[in-house]
Amino acid sequence: MNEKQLQDKINGTIWSACDTLRSSIPGSNYKDYALVMLFVKYLSDTYKEEKEIASEKYENDPIMVERYLSRGKFKLSDDCIFDYLYENRNDNEIGAIINKALEKITTLNGLKLFNLFGGVDFNSEIVFGKMKEKNAILRNLLQDFHNEDIDLRPSKIGSLDVIGNAYEYLIARFASDSGKKGGEFYTPSEVSSLLAKLVSPKENDRIYDPACGSGSLLLKATKEVKDKKVSIYGQESNSSTYNLCRMNMFLHGINDAHIEWGDTIANPLHLENDDLMKFDVIVSNPPFSLDKWAKGFEPQNIAKGTFKMEADLDPYNRFEYGVPPKSIGDYAFIQHMLKSLDKHGRMAVVLPHGTLFRGASEGIIRKRILEENLIDAVIGLPENLFYGVSIPATIVIFKKNRERKDILFIEASREYEKGKNQNKLSQDNIDKILDTYINYKEIDKYSHITSAKEIKENEYNLNIKRYVDTFEEEEEIDIQETKKNIIKINKELQVLEKELEKSLEELGL
Repeated sequence: MNEKQLQDKINGTIWSACDTLRSSIPGSNYKDYALVMLFVKYLSDTYKEEKEIASEKYENDPIMVERYLSRGKFKLSDDCIFDYLYENRNDNEIGAIINKALEKITTLNGLKLFNLFGGVDFNSEIVFGKMKEKNAILRNLLQDFHNEDIDLRPSKIGSLDVIGNAYEYLIARFASDSGKKGGEFYTPSEVSSLLAKLVSPKENDRIYDPACGSGSLLLKATKEVKDKKVSIYGQESNSSTYNLCRMNMFLHGINDAHIEWGDTIANPLHLENDDLMKFDVIVSNPPFSLDKWAKGFEPQNIAKGTFKMEADLDPYNRFEYGVPPKSIGDYAFIQHMLKSLDKHGRMAVVLPHGTLFRGASEGIIRKRILEENLIDAVIGLPENLFYGVSIPATIVIFKKNRERKDILFIEASREYEKGKNQNKLSQDNIDKILDTYINYKEIDKYSHITSAKEIKENEYNLNIKRYVDTFEEEEEIDIQETKKNIIKINKELQVLEKELEKSLEELGL
């Protein structure tokens, strides 16, 4: 079974689990229960494989096997693995048994997983109903995951991001419920890989995502560095997604990731010396054009849709280039990230196209950022890449202390693999974007290096089509040849009409 087939099997299993839970739990919550059970299954299968390896290596010596397992990336005991839960599926206290197993997972692995399963209670009668009904649902849920096709041992799953991919799948299936929120939380794998490679993380870098969602961008950035010798920081406002991110980090062996829960704009939590912490690399796909991003600030600082530039607006002085309109948060996130970027840092951010050309206060902010020479490249992406967001997006690359004064524009929106529900960037598409950016190349109808003067003449409008000419000239029509073809077709038509008339006469029609 290849990776795609396995992922399809996993997706089918988790959707079946959602069907099991659907009757009793609101749609916004039962994804969490299904993902937690997938997490337990993943841990258990990994633990089982490690135990098999140790048993074979040390000839079933229990002391040596235990010592080997204690050095693993996480610790489990036999009474908190999935098989134990499944064996006890008919127990009247199965809800309490599952909760106890989850608590033990957090205890065995230290405070790094403290409150990882907050809000998920498998023994709740409010959620599942009375004992008989609750036990039936949990028994069916365990049966859903007790599937021979769902083997999540590391030797079987390869490089699959099991949790992230399952979450992406659920966001797609729940699109009618989650709407644009899906695009806020999950960045498709190929886009995450592209962003990570664009910023070229290096050993000992601090890497940050202020809207980290399930952590896919941070994981891909970490993967770019040998032995994962980087420091990972993220913040997420949605509690369920925050816990999902922590699960994902844990499963990938990143036990020292600094993931915080809270509104990054209203309450940034990565601080150092009473100021925003500085990072070498920032990658992010913040929520597109977030409305009411300013809700964490004092109401008296808001006037006619925008903030007044008062000294007490923000203690970290993040809006030095201007204050965004309170109904569109794109430049609030951009300025937060720029303020968090180290003096030689680089960042790649997925943004809606409107950030490139909208006027008013956003136009002023964009102008000031350009005058500071902070934008290195603008890359247009195809439409329909992100769940819940069908419009095309763009990647903007920012750098501190740039030596160049020009900007590279890449129009990559026309090159992609068309999918049934979502479009996708192929490896060739990604490689072309990377080669063009790394070598700062001009390619006819694909990329253009634009001077600061040209951008100023365009009133700091960064609409890609202003700089990359994609016009294709139509093939010149040979009028005389066309006339000859028309005459030829008319003659053939006359012959056919006569043949048809003769056939009708023979039929007596």
